[in-house]
Amino acid sequence: MDLRQLRYFLAVAEERHFGRAAERLHMAQPPLSQAIRKLEAELGVELFQRTTRRVDLTSAGRAYLDRVWSILAEVDAAAHHARRVAAGAVGHLTLGCVGSATYSLLPTLSRHLAAELPGIDFSFRGEMLVPDQVEALRSGAIDVALLRPPVADPVFTVHALRRDRLVVALPVEHSLAPKAQVRAADLAGVDLIVHWADRHSVMHDVVFGVLRDVGVEPQVRYEVGETSTLITLVAGGLGVAIVPEPVTALTLRGVAYRPLVRPAAAIELAVAYRADRSEPHLALAVEVIRKLI
Repeated sequence: MDLRQLRYFLAVAEERHFGRAAERLHMAQPPLSQAIRKLEAELGVELFQRTTRRVDLTSAGRAYLDRVWSILAEVDAAAHHARRVAAGAVGHLTLGCVGSATYSLLPTLSRHLAAELPGIDFSFRGEMLVPDQVEALRSGAIDVALLRPPVADPVFTVHALRRDRLVVALPVEHSLAPKAQVRAADLAGVDLIVHWADRHSVMHDVVFGVLRDVGVEPQVRYEVGETSTLITLVAGGLGVAIVPEPVTALTLRGVAYRPLVRPAAAIELAVAYRADRSEPHLALAVEVIRKLI
């Protein structure tokens, strides 16, 4: 038995006439009659009562018809679903974001992804440090990451999206707050709030590099994991932080943001995913991200 026989049976059952069923199936009537006879022989039941004028279903035929409708509907649904998967129209993806992308990009990006790829189920993880994102990509806990390079491992595909300049987050009562911009050298002897060093945070290395390039040894007061916690401590007057400009989207009372100059510095934002991932829906999501950012 095969699906062709079931479609033959369905045509005869719905038309109640072998001639009309044969026309519907674009075939001659004798092969159709033979196929139905063969099906009945395989099943060991008579499906149709035949007269010279019409064809009626037997009770076994009516019971069989109910199941055949369901079987063929499932087969068609499976084919439709497979085509949608191949086109990238359905699937599930988890996107992990660094802190600055969480505040500045995720609200807009989540709307764009939902609007342009409505068949894909998205979930999001924010406030991730780059080492955590890399590990999550390896394990499959996330599928796509918005992160800060470098990510040197060839197991990942990384596309640069843009460069974000660095700014200084200051308590509003800080002596540097009245300045229109803050020089890196101005941060000599200033209490700093930075991302954890032992987690190999990219921002930690960038901050230390910018300051040491101008001869300033960073004076760290607090190390934190989340950018939102970092800005909260700045608002509490506990220190100063250097952050990517998109963090200014996180507005807290008591925090002032000033451009960092001399040197003016920037940090890349990139989208990354495992190089061995080739699902169409992942490629479409990455394309939406690249177009938007």
